[in-house]
Amino acid sequence: MRVKLPFLALVSAALLPAAVIAQEEKPINTGDLAKAAQNPVASLISIPFQFNFNSGGGLGAGTLFNLNVQPVIPIKVTKDWNVIFRTIIPFLSSPTPTGDQVSGIGDIQLQFFASPADPGKLIWGVGPIFSVPAATNPLFRTGSWAVGPTAVLLTTPGHWVLGILANQLWTFAQSGDAPDVNQLLIQPFINYNFGKGWAITTGPIITANWNGSGEHWTVPLGGGLSKTTVFNRRPMTIAGQYYYNVVHPESGPASQFRLFISLLYPAGPKPGEKK
Repeated sequence: MRVKLPFLALVSAALLPAAVIAQEEKPINTGDLAKAAQNPVASLISIPFQFNFNSGGGLGAGTLFNLNVQPVIPIKVTKDWNVIFRTIIPFLSSPTPTGDQVSGIGDIQLQFFASPADPGKLIWGVGPIFSVPAATNPLFRTGSWAVGPTAVLLTTPGHWVLGILANQLWTFAQSGDAPDVNQLLIQPFINYNFGKGWAITTGPIITANWNGSGEHWTVPLGGGLSKTTVFNRRPMTIAGQYYYNVVHPESGPASQFRLFISLLYPAGPKPGEKK
């Protein structure tokens, strides 16, 4: 699946007011912007598109494709506190045992982080996460409404951005005989920024499905490169990463290639920076 950058620019222009876009015409320090983009609770509006190609393992010769669209919108609620709204909308295409490929939207997640506007050296955010049974295909549908806590903790010394994001979901309502949701997600992230927007990155998504049979855990190892740049006056981050699942359920994939394109809208102060 190929995505052209001009198309992404048109999408971003349609999603945000012209007044916000006009702010981006000011000169941009891509090094500083790269570190802000790596911070999940930065005062930075972003629209990430995460393309995941999962293969091997239980998928055999098939490929599970997952595009996550993850808009992030920070709102300054008081002079001391920000609230960051993050939505994850998954578009899925999966092989079936009969050799067919089925596609659709998966369950949508809504995350809310309360974070200090002036956090100092240790940046953090905490709040609830919700899973909405919005899947359009029975293969991806859980039928369960789920809720739980989510938190992020990071620091940005020198060229580094080091942190961890975690959440846990439990079913609180369901329809029919839908399976219960009991899932843990842990994502450590390590970024070393060389300057001029270039960085070595790793952000493995470690998951545990406590209600699954056999092996509960999926544990990837890997990483890649990212570049924060300005294309046609549009700030964005582009990244490519590869992960090998050293532990995974028998039916799960053995590896993942991740292509990441995030449209950035720098507005307002960065965490810890006063107006």
